[in-house]
Amino acid sequence: MAKNIAEIRKNYSKKKLIEKKINENPVKQFAKWWKQAVTAGIEEVNAMTLATSSSDGFPSARILLLKGFDDKGFVFFTNYSSYKGRVLTENPKACMVFFWKELERQVRITGLIEKISKEESEAYFFSRPVGSQLGAISSPQSQVIDSREWLDEKYKEVKKNAKTNKIERPENWGGYILKPVIIEFWQGRPSRMHDRIQYTLEDNGNWKIERLAP
Repeated sequence: MAKNIAEIRKNYSKKKLIEKKINENPVKQFAKWWKQAVTAGIEEVNAMTLATSSSDGFPSARILLLKGFDDKGFVFFTNYSSYKGRVLTENPKACMVFFWKELERQVRITGLIEKISKEESEAYFFSRPVGSQLGAISSPQSQVIDSREWLDEKYKEVKKNAKTNKIERPENWGGYILKPVIIEFWQGRPSRMHDRIQYTLEDNGNWKIERLAP
């Protein structure tokens, strides 16, 4: 018998997040948590929700995979002509959310979006499995199509063409970098008294660190 939805809950108690033990740089703090998440064997540890908002204010969110990060920002790849790509052109701001339930943690990263260089997109595109390359070429992402059969036929056509012609990265496929202005680290605690530490980028380039109420 299905549970009453309102009765589904978990009491978090594994870890703490204390100011004196965090890094003053949020990207370095993220790298620390990232290493711990990888070590914990979390499946698809790089899965995150990317939230965007169109110019008329309508929000949208979907699950993507993080493909790299450093002090400059957080990188992901997609079809520039997709819905998310069009929205990011209208309003180049977004938020990433990682939820590592095994560690009772989440990280929320809000920032400004820019395309990465064509050279970087090219390098990543050809590091992907050939099937994924063909899929990126075949799919008019987010557009209405006639049927699954139409998509399968399109893939077969692209695959056949690839046997005699060099595969090329579509001009409308590539990477974005999210340059953070706010990063929040959330650690689950008992009785819903969670730890929340927020870093905010100031005009002088320093990060302001504050604790938020749960």
